[in-house]
Amino acid sequence: MGNRLEGKVAIVTGGGRGIGRAEALLLASEGAAVVINDFGGSPAGEGGDKGPADEVAEIIRGQGGRAAANYGNVAEMATGEALVKQALDDFGRLDILVNNAGILRDRMIFNMDEAEWDAVIAVHLKGHFTTTKYASMIMRQQRAGRIVNTSSESGLGNMGQANYAAAKEGIAGLTRTLARDLGRYGVTANCIRPRAASRLTISPQMQEAARRSREAGLRTDASDAVSMMERMQPEHVAPFVVYLCTDEAATINGRDFLVGGPQISMVTQPEFGKTIWNPSGSWTLDELIQVFPATIGQGLRNQWPIAAAK
Repeated sequence: MGNRLEGKVAIVTGGGRGIGRAEALLLASEGAAVVINDFGGSPAGEGGDKGPADEVAEIIRGQGGRAAANYGNVAEMATGEALVKQALDDFGRLDILVNNAGILRDRMIFNMDEAEWDAVIAVHLKGHFTTTKYASMIMRQQRAGRIVNTSSESGLGNMGQANYAAAKEGIAGLTRTLARDLGRYGVTANCIRPRAASRLTISPQMQEAARRSREAGLRTDASDAVSMMERMQPEHVAPFVVYLCTDEAATINGRDFLVGGPQISMVTQPEFGKTIWNPSGSWTLDELIQVFPATIGQGLRNQWPIAAAK
């Protein structure tokens, strides 16, 4: 065990499985006391089980660390408040918040119903708010703290994941604003877009299809994707997350990182690209039809054109 986080206290949501589990275990190995929150539901957020959070807490305690389990649903404001209270009651302070809890309800947008949209937005995006709201109150008062949020490459656009993509890109925007709101108080907020094999990234159906392809000696895009993801484990993501929680990362704030396997990349922050100006102060439709194709629109094409009829 290390001591880079000795005396610190962390909350990890979704800490019972996958990436959250790896993060909680590594935080503890560096000396932090950890509150492991995990509702214990299915990948779709159904059901509930205390086992995942309890198991990680037991592992940490068995290794001589300090840990407590929490089973609340982060989509509820009461859970965010209770988590912060538990950290203060059990360990006396709060220094680190890692937001990781999430679910999937994948569906093409024309088939997606309101419940599927609301559930994913609630757990991912609102779930980041419920915990950060109360954690930030403590961190602001003590003028120190680390917040690490979990976005996704799917936020850049991914077929069949309109709800998930919207939530994840919302988290990136939330993170940039947290950095502005809290930076003056010594609190940093960053987000990661992890690449790692987990029950949310590789479903049993995908694993089975990949297995059948390998046994048949076939290579498909799907089987290649599964094989690549299987080589990228949650334990490969955790070190960078823990690094962002250390004193050495105090100058990193409001940033967005892709993390997976051997790769860490800083995602370019949104910025203006090609620009046109109209000296008259505004554009007419006729002017845009004439000017846009030869300026900003030059070379643009539909990346997803209409499919040929079968």
